[in-house]
Amino acid sequence: MKPVALLLAAALAGAPFQCSHDPDPRNAIEETPGEALYQLAQQFRSQGNTKAWRETLAYLIKHYPSSHYAEVAKDELAATPSASPAEPDASAAPK
Repeated sequence: MKPVALLLAAALAGAPFQCSHDPDPRNAIEETPGEALYQLAQQFRSQGNTKAWRETLAYLIKHYPSSHYAEVAKDELAATPSASPAEPDASAAPK
């Protein structure tokens, strides 16, 4: 019985050292909601859909404020002037 207890104690002693480092985000299998929303917003922007781009970034900021992408979204929105009412939006174009 003693060898089993010693083996268990040795295994538990090493456990804290197994996960002591921060995970590398490049090895992530799934993306975070903030990352997914930011990527979606960038797709809207590349398609010229400014309204959807702005709305998606605003949603990201409101619902995931602690996300790194929320800070990036705030910076992008602040650096981009609002569309004027006369400016056409790709989302309003006929399909």
